[in-house]
Amino acid sequence: MGRTSNAKQRLMEAVSQLIWVGSYGTTTIDDICAQARVKKGSFYHFFKSKADLAIAAIDTEWEERRKEFDVIFSPVVPPLERFRRVADYMFRSQKEAQKQFGRVLGCPLFALGAEVSTREKILQKKIEEILDYKRMYFETALRDAHAAGLIHCPNAKQKARMLFTYFEGLLTEARIRNDLDVLRDAGRGAMQIIGVNERKPAKAA
Repeated sequence: MGRTSNAKQRLMEAVSQLIWVGSYGTTTIDDICAQARVKKGSFYHFFKSKADLAIAAIDTEWEERRKEFDVIFSPVVPPLERFRRVADYMFRSQKEAQKQFGRVLGCPLFALGAEVSTREKILQKKIEEILDYKRMYFETALRDAHAAGLIHCPNAKQKARMLFTYFEGLLTEARIRNDLDVLRDAGRGAMQIIGVNERKPAKAA
């Protein structure tokens, strides 16, 4: 029996890294093949185009990320604590990216979506689908917090969109500035948007 090739997986990992660190537009199929150490013929064996590969890559990446979101936003976690945990997760993930790539990279979906939104409709649709799915975690947590009497949030869908945009905006600014400090108070800012007053511990006399 022949050795199973992992060329397809390497191609997906390569395109994810190249377009996150650089851009979709400047990344060529030759660049992807070189990064993945895969021949161009093998690329076209698995994928019809760069967009086809990018869709497969972000789909696969989201399947892994979704497992982490399921833990962070688990129903057994208190509703407001879920937002503190996702803020911590966001900071840790960006710190790891900075260590690996030498700079803060922000959200790959937002960076890619902003770039391709007017050119690659199929890719844009996939990104929107995943972003909508992620936003539903926020909405469910807000509904649970409202039902528990922790906050007043009769329109959880609207508030979730506001809160999700806040987090993604911070990630985008952190990428632009290449500055992790932009993300340090994300949890506290989220609580303010939700309507929870978090008092700092009083200083000793």
